[in-house]
Amino acid sequence: MNDPTGTPLRVLIVDDHVVVRAGLRALLTGEPGFDVVGETGDGEEAVRLAARLGPDVVLMDLRLTDDTTPGTRVNGLDATRRITAGTPGSRVVVLTSSGTQGDVVRAMEAGARGYILKAGPPEELFRAVRAAAAGGMGLAPEAAGHLAGHLADPGTALSGREIEVVRLLALGHSNRAIAASLHLTEATIKTHLVRVYRKLGTENRASTVSEAVRRGLLELG
Repeated sequence: MNDPTGTPLRVLIVDDHVVVRAGLRALLTGEPGFDVVGETGDGEEAVRLAARLGPDVVLMDLRLTDDTTPGTRVNGLDATRRITAGTPGSRVVVLTSSGTQGDVVRAMEAGARGYILKAGPPEELFRAVRAAAAGGMGLAPEAAGHLAGHLADPGTALSGREIEVVRLLALGHSNRAIAASLHLTEATIKTHLVRVYRKLGTENRASTVSEAVRRGLLELG
């Protein structure tokens, strides 16, 4: 439902693909009740624009930088955390191509008020933006299912750090290499692996990667 005063909902678009931003802008401006007040493909600038423009909703893509070069730019999760902490009047709705349980849970933990997929229908986007702006949650059916599964059995959900360990495991890295990459000790990595094995019900590295992929916690290729 739109603002009862008739004031359009002010939206900031954050996506590192120019064509995607143009499409979203056209979609939103063509629908009554929305006003696109800004756009960017950079997470750091997204934080600044949110603080300066005070949008009702920030449409945030999670994949704002190449995962092989961490630390070069602010990714979607980091930007979400900073916006929800620094500009609490702006609600973040994640709009991305990935709908794994791990991504959904991390986005919610970062403060997002919605999670929808780029492949979904426009009506799903509109509903999510309106719901978030009204203080509710706007979730795609797939995201809602993942979140419900996590809440029903949180003890088996991998933490963000455990997901990082499994991703490096999938690349064939040794415990020593994983420890160096994450700036942790080998003993800490072993502890993480023990917990991951227990949560996923696996016994070795290969079965752990396979089970993580099966559960949608990890994507390969």
